Amino acid sequence: MRKFINDPATFVTDYLRGLAAAHPGIIRYDEENRIVVRSDAPVKGKVAVMSGGGSGCEPLHTGFVGPGMLDAACPGQIYTSPVPNQIMAATRAIDGGAGVLQVIKNFSGEVMNFGMAEEILALEDMHVESALVNDDVATKDSAGRRGLGGTLLVEKLAGAAAERSYDVAAVKQIAERVNARVRSFGVGLSSCTPPDRGRPIYDMPADEMDLGIGISGEPGRERVPLRSARDVAGLLVDEVTRDLGPARGARLLVLVNGMGSTPGSELYLLHGEIANALRSRGFNPCRAMVGSYVTALDQFGAALTLLEVDDELIELWDAPVHTAALRWGM
Repeated sequence: MRKFINDPATFVTDYLRGLAAAHPGIIRYDEENRIVVRSDAPVKGKVAVMSGGGSGCEPLHTGFVGPGMLDAACPGQIYTSPVPNQIMAATRAIDGGAGVLQVIKNFSGEVMNFGMAEEILALEDMHVESALVNDDVATKDSAGRRGLGGTLLVEKLAGAAAERSYDVAAVKQIAERVNARVRSFGVGLSSCTPPDRGRPIYDMPADEMDLGIGISGEPGRERVPLRSARDVAGLLVDEVTRDLGPARGARLLVLVNGMGSTPGSELYLLHGEIANALRSRGFNPCRAMVGSYVTALDQFGAALTLLEVDDELIELWDAPVHTAALRWGM
């Protein structure tokens, strides 16, 4: 296993210490509760937005804590949900009196643990709302769809709304509106290697690709022969737009996301082909984001996320943000 680690058992703690040391003006790390909190939290009178999930998908969620986005993130162990005590500690740390919105990816452990924390916090008279993200189109049952790259877009847009003093009901409405209009689909070219396992989760032949991967190292729904970037771009566009169903001429925010090991040059190449494919099908790719933001450790692969936007969502997307992994306008 070729990884820069000390001990698999302390991997998450060690990276969180390093993250906090690199960005002391943006975040603080509460090691006792293992949470990452915006450095100026709680912000009095502002709706707080938080999220969390299993580590291994960095920079989601810890890299997105800061002004204009998340107020806190709760990282679990690798591919393991954070526990209720973490979630409750984070919620208490960021509550500025205007309510807290929890952004929850649709994985059973996360739904259960965030739900337990919300029930307990309600007994303390804390106003906690939640928004579920389930943008994956690889699974046809919408109730079982995973939260993938759409999570990043929900966090950014809800965070911008909160920064603009929307009340908690309005911030939740933005999160739910984004989730209703966002879809994702991923393609894998390899497996990944969790530190505590020391070897890839599964073998992947060099001449095949895996359709419909998630972000926890799980295989996709189907293996097919490896195709050209242009063909992969067309496949991604068709999978996502078939489910999303945008009208001809719809404005789309395009996220081309790497899974951890895919070079930026390949992601930009894919983006160019995806943009061409969208235009040829009558859509308007009006905003783009290219990079590795919602990953699966060291996996080779890419995912396409499309969000159908309106004027308000574009304005919130363009609003300033200042986090470890995402920043503009500040």
